[in-house]
Amino acid sequence: MRVDLFLKLSRLVKRRTAAKEMVELGAVKLNGRIVRPSAEVRVSDRIEVAYPRRLVILDVLTDDERLIKRGEMPFRILEDRRVEEE
Repeated sequence: MRVDLFLKLSRLVKRRTAAKEMVELGAVKLNGRIVRPSAEVRVSDRIEVAYPRRLVILDVLTDDERLIKRGEMPFRILEDRRVEEE
């Protein structure tokens, strides 16, 4: 599944276009690397999402779109912390 779609379906970002923009700006890393919105997310991948005042690091538990839509938890949060503005 594409990283922008994963972010939208897992409700980390409200809209897919916003998720795509975040990825293009480099606010999302997949396994420590800046990627394109079309990058494939797989089980056990680590995603870092940098919001304006927050950083969330998570492990992907499922990449099955059907399971996510049924309500299965798609990720496990490893770290969620506030980030001070620079």
